Amino acid sequence: MRNMSVVTTFILTGLPHAPALDIPLFGIFLVTYVLTVVGNFLILLVITVDSHLHTPMYYFLANLSFIDMWFSTVTVPKMLMPLVSPGGGAISFHSCVAQLYSFHFLGSTECFLYTVMSYDRYLAISRPLRYASLMGGRACALLATTTWLSGSLHSAVQTTLTFRLPYCGPSQIQHYFCDGPPILRLACADTSMNEMVIFVNIGVVASGCFLLIVLSYVSIVCSILKIRTSEGRCRAFQTCTSHCIVVLCFFVPCVFVYLRPGSKDAVDGIVAVFYTVLTPLLNPVVYTLRNKEVKKALLKLKDKV
Repeated sequence: MRNMSVVTTFILTGLPHAPALDIPLFGIFLVTYVLTVVGNFLILLVITVDSHLHTPMYYFLANLSFIDMWFSTVTVPKMLMPLVSPGGGAISFHSCVAQLYSFHFLGSTECFLYTVMSYDRYLAISRPLRYASLMGGRACALLATTTWLSGSLHSAVQTTLTFRLPYCGPSQIQHYFCDGPPILRLACADTSMNEMVIFVNIGVVASGCFLLIVLSYVSIVCSILKIRTSEGRCRAFQTCTSHCIVVLCFFVPCVFVYLRPGSKDAVDGIVAVFYTVLTPLLNPVVYTLRNKEVKKALLKLKDKV
């Protein structure tokens, strides 16, 4: 990646807030981060250990838990540092590149994974007789690998477009992590083409994935309505509700931040908390509290320990 940047260190300004809220915010975000990592690790562990959960749905859920552990780790620790240290917002140029790449890599992989999970639910409910043959171990591994590779490629494009420009000052990033839009405002060059390509790139990925998810769930609802018993319809709806909740909490804030004109730093920073801090926590909460199989597996794991 070639650039002629003079800036060697960026300063992350963090979330806009009153100084008196430093300690309370630090406590809230630290507890949320710990719960996120522990919760997702427990889901990952219980799916690995319990043979009853070795199904396509839980295979993809394990991938999601792994992503959310690291997705939160990429942003939250760095967000906590300025709250307890005056110089905690400093981040080197290369660390900023790594953070932006990791953030978009994990975020776009999660986006693709939600799409694959909706396709899995579509096959399970709409094509139950062919589900086992269509979603065998090889197919699941191929779909998961494709999501990771696609996320890596998407992130490489975002990172290259952002850091191929020169940065000669100022160095204050109006955000709590290194992200494309606030960084581009610091570039010492015309960024209109970069902004357009990034907008289209994220727009195509986000809208494409969301459209496929919506189409999957339209087909799922049509199939559910054909189920004769009310108990069967209720179980089918419960299976999909958890996924829908997490998908909406992930996509809506992302669309608000990246795909709207007139972006404002303060507003974007606050909205970004939803998909960088809260959504990774929702995964273990939603999938355990609403899932009897996972709760049983957790109790078994507790008894073994």
